[in-house]
Amino acid sequence: MQQIAQNVHVDEARRSQRYLGCSPMDRLPSLEFSGGMKKILIIGGTGKTGRRIVRRLQAAGRPVRTASRTGGDTPFDLDDPTTWAQALDGVAAVYVVEPNLRSGVDRQARMPRFVAEAVAAGVQRLVLLSAHGVGHADDGHPLKAAEQAVRGSGIDWTILRPDWFSQNFSESFLLPGILDGSLSLPTGDRRTPFVDAEDIAEVAAAALTEDRHSGQIYQLTGPRAISFGEAADLISEATGRTIRHVDVAAEVFVGRRVADGVPADVARLLSGLLVAIRDGRGAAVSDGVERALGRPARRFEDYVAKTAAAGHWN
Repeated sequence: MQQIAQNVHVDEARRSQRYLGCSPMDRLPSLEFSGGMKKILIIGGTGKTGRRIVRRLQAAGRPVRTASRTGGDTPFDLDDPTTWAQALDGVAAVYVVEPNLRSGVDRQARMPRFVAEAVAAGVQRLVLLSAHGVGHADDGHPLKAAEQAVRGSGIDWTILRPDWFSQNFSESFLLPGILDGSLSLPTGDRRTPFVDAEDIAEVAAAALTEDRHSGQIYQLTGPRAISFGEAADLISEATGRTIRHVDVAAEVFVGRRVADGVPADVARLLSGLLVAIRDGRGAAVSDGVERALGRPARRFEDYVAKTAAAGHWN
């Protein structure tokens, strides 16, 4: 559900190498599917996870194509099937993102149609960015149809179900509150295990290029759950500024988002996800990152230290 909210540390890389005896990207074999070396297509290749995946694959010498409405190697729009064939030409693996979770979108049709076209074009592997909660949600969940289409594709697939991105505090809808010194959210003091987008990207890069991830569903979280108040305190300490978390009613949160120009249905959907945390229905800590990569997930504290040092909250 992180689609709503839109350099690895040297020490972390060294820990990974000690853990596995090699660099994570050294473990990625050549992407040689039937027909020889083909491209890896990253839908949303300029987004939070997409650009991080691209950076990893390019550093490892993998042939990558980015697809997005603007800024990618090729124009691509899930709402416009005429853009699909060019993006899929000569592609062996696809990182799939459903960018539009607004009501009124026929998700029961367009993602299954895209998956079918990808398979017909010769794609042999799909990695889907899904979300926490899809596995036990009812049929109305915005990403359920996408998961069903990928799992029923008849080719290799991997599904990633991340919790809230740590980077939402620095690259997305939480950043204005951090800069203003007040995070007004309907979350109370309940906790959730924020996951670093760098971990999501590393798991995705591995799943796009390693056979062993086929058929896997990875619940991706950080190593411990913290509240939004604790997150604000950690950022305050790192930046030397006072940042408070203020619990507000859901309707207040929705009203403020709509006033900021967010579509009402998106604001309500986001509010529901935050209220779920306040109600104690946030994600439990999972071992998905460690199962996929053989090392622990990055800590929120390390994300904060790195982001503060880079000046993103100045």
